[in-house]
Amino acid sequence: MERINTIGRRKTAISRIYMSAGSGAISVNGKDYKQYFPTEVLQIILNQPFATVNGVGGYDVKVNVRGGGVAGQAEATRMAIARALVELNAEFRPALKKEGFLTRDSRMVERKKPGRKKARRRFQFSKR
Repeated sequence: MERINTIGRRKTAISRIYMSAGSGAISVNGKDYKQYFPTEVLQIILNQPFATVNGVGGYDVKVNVRGGGVAGQAEATRMAIARALVELNAEFRPALKKEGFLTRDSRMVERKKPGRKKARRRFQFSKR
């Protein structure tokens, strides 16, 4: 089987993956995914597309991820894996789309505005 290359994004995190048939090894930035994403919740997020299509342990995935925090990186990687599975087998698309793994979550941090403490927060008003 050839190597499939896809990209996933979430907040400011960008994840590029290279997926091929194999034993289920997932490496993220040169480390094992369980070492890179230490919490169980993040590990579950990473494996959700495989669980949806009953493909756990069937593919080797090499991940390059940068930007954002660990949660954003995990969700960006989930999207990239889902896209790779669809590229591999078009029959997986309805199930993955129903779970929302193919939709780019476009929510970003709102920028800070001038004359404000944060994006919307005003400085404390003082009457005297």
